[in-house]
Amino acid sequence: MFRKILIANRGEVALRIIRACEELGIKSVAIYSEADAKSLYVKKADEAYLIPGDPIRAYLDYVRIVDLAKSVGADAIHPGYGFLAENADFARYCISKGITFIGPSPEHIELFGDKVKAKKKMAELGIPIIPGSPEPLKNYEDALHYAREIGFPVILKSAYGGGGRGMRVVRSEEELPRLFESGYREAETFFGKGDLFVEKYLDNPKHIEVQIIGDKYGNVVHLGERDCSVQRKHQKIIEITPCPVLPNSIRNKMLGLSVRAMMQVGYESAGTLEFLVDLKTGQFYFIEMNTRLQVEHTITEMVTGIDIVETMIRVAMGEPLPFTQNEITFRGYAMEFRINAEDPRRNFAPAPGKITAYYSPGGPGVRMDAGVYKDYVIPPYYDSMIAKLSVWAPTWERLLARGKRAIDEFIIRGVPTNIPLHREIIRDPDFRSGYFGIRFLEEKLPTYDFEIEGERDPENIALAISAAIAAYYGL
Repeated sequence: MFRKILIANRGEVALRIIRACEELGIKSVAIYSEADAKSLYVKKADEAYLIPGDPIRAYLDYVRIVDLAKSVGADAIHPGYGFLAENADFARYCISKGITFIGPSPEHIELFGDKVKAKKKMAELGIPIIPGSPEPLKNYEDALHYAREIGFPVILKSAYGGGGRGMRVVRSEEELPRLFESGYREAETFFGKGDLFVEKYLDNPKHIEVQIIGDKYGNVVHLGERDCSVQRKHQKIIEITPCPVLPNSIRNKMLGLSVRAMMQVGYESAGTLEFLVDLKTGQFYFIEMNTRLQVEHTITEMVTGIDIVETMIRVAMGEPLPFTQNEITFRGYAMEFRINAEDPRRNFAPAPGKITAYYSPGGPGVRMDAGVYKDYVIPPYYDSMIAKLSVWAPTWERLLARGKRAIDEFIIRGVPTNIPLHREIIRDPDFRSGYFGIRFLEEKLPTYDFEIEGERDPENIALAISAAIAAYYGL
């Protein structure tokens, strides 16, 4: 058993890992920037250490983080998600210093971090992929060649990062020069490399992902699929498991192929294969793999009863998976609402500031993962997600009723949030039918009427201006 784990992250995911450590009897070590000094996870960790200086580099300077782990006697590091979670150099540096990296091998992080190489590998393993360019592209002329070959519309994607950065939908040849240039610049700003690849664009498919986990002994299981189709600008807003309208014929084939492929590459730890699914044709296509804990792991835990974070830790210690595929039971439905501090009335601009009131929902089947509280000041430097509300129920209909009740109970004042958006979505007949694709929110947003609870005080407006300046300069 590890004696001490350092958590190379912040916010609600750091708190989530701290709780897993506590249940396993492992000491937790938090790191924090000056902006996070009053964060909840800092208070809950057994030990916490300030990383002075730039508030973002505090979580990206892996040499300093690993050296700190060594100096405080930590056996392992859990990266959470975001920041260094999918950085192969970080994983290698941990290993070189005798620190266990709680995640997959550096080689697997590197393989799946390159989307073009990942698609090639998955195609070799029998996973369907969307037609696209075989290599990353650095110039418009090559992109045009492949776009003509595939046929418009096409989509441009960053070869070295996700989250929608660098992504552009191109519907005609005339649009390609402008969109390639802007996508390349954005990808270069966020990932250090602007290379893009071209794929055939599917019109409003479902975005379905498969959660897998493997150990060091060749055992791999799936923990079901999640429907992540409710998105805004390629950022997930609501996730559901299982997908209420996915035919079993598609589900079983997708899950089976995912497990087989991960066995063949010898994958260990948690990972998520992401697919686009065309319900009209019954076809599905691999798009990428995330070699880390997912934000939405909470709902998979609710329907399986399996603690994914604990299992990641045990696998990293060298233990075999404590269950076989046949021993995993899937019960009911679960849904996660991502709660972001952003203003729906102002094109969802980030809204840092002081929370003046915080009332979280409760009751049967309700789970809260949050790192904020009343009087907490949301800093302007990080992602706008501040909490996750997850609900479970035995049927889809009961889940809709419980989700509506829970999101209606949730009150945050002092800063605008996207809670009003969630209240609109959960009442939308098209959402409730289950038959929605990735363009659902794009088409629905103009029809929604938001009522924001509480106005922002001058302090919060000043923080919002700071956030806008930081975003503009890429800080």
